[in-house]
Amino acid sequence: MKIMKGFLFFLYGLMFQFSMLGAQGEEGPIRLIIRVDDMGCSHATNLGIVRSVKEGIATSVEIMVPTPWYPEAVAMLAEIPQIDVGIHITLTSEWTNIKWRPVTDVPSLVDERGYFYPMIWTNAALPGKALQEHQYDLAEIEKEVRAQIEIAKNDIPNLTHFSAHMGCSNLSEETKELFERIARDYNLDIFPQEKDVRRFPYQGDNRMAPEIRVQQFIKALRSLASGTYMFVEHPAESGAEQEAIGHPG
Repeated sequence: MKIMKGFLFFLYGLMFQFSMLGAQGEEGPIRLIIRVDDMGCSHATNLGIVRSVKEGIATSVEIMVPTPWYPEAVAMLAEIPQIDVGIHITLTSEWTNIKWRPVTDVPSLVDERGYFYPMIWTNAALPGKALQEHQYDLAEIEKEVRAQIEIAKNDIPNLTHFSAHMGCSNLSEETKELFERIARDYNLDIFPQEKDVRRFPYQGDNRMAPEIRVQQFIKALRSLASGTYMFVEHPAESGAEQEAIGHPG
């Protein structure tokens, strides 16, 4: 996490320079949205995200309702009301040493201990630990998704959209259609591409050396044509808490 945090804040400085140059494509301006994900999953994540907003150029935050640090995240977001906030719908609990459960009674979505499964899709390293491998009830997915949205709407007045943690909306065609219907019901955006927002073409990987990742990011910036792009990252303050969480997948 230490490398990721340092890399992310370097990018903020780089993007500030990029914006000061008045980035312009051949046919119009180039815009880049910086979205920071997974607020609520740890105290370190909450701190990293708030710093990304206050000291960096993050303009969009995704919050996870079932997570243990959700209440703190809500309080922190109240202090930065200008930020765009989305609900990161959560149907997995993927970390090793910190877990969370649904906010409703949905037995087809949980393991024998009552936690969400770690994965959405089958993972060879974790046999039997993916939601896809079990007989999930679509009605229970709808129940849980709506409950998470209702909680967030009650706690956070400036919600504009929701998104799918670990791509859970794409579990099946039925779940994708379900998420689209729920988005319409709540008048929340869900798919950025429908607003002509493109994925930022960054080819970096957390396993790469920081200097290589920086080079990849600069290469992606230079390749942009006119339009709006989104870059998503997962900032967190380094420390004992974040280092201890662990990810099996």
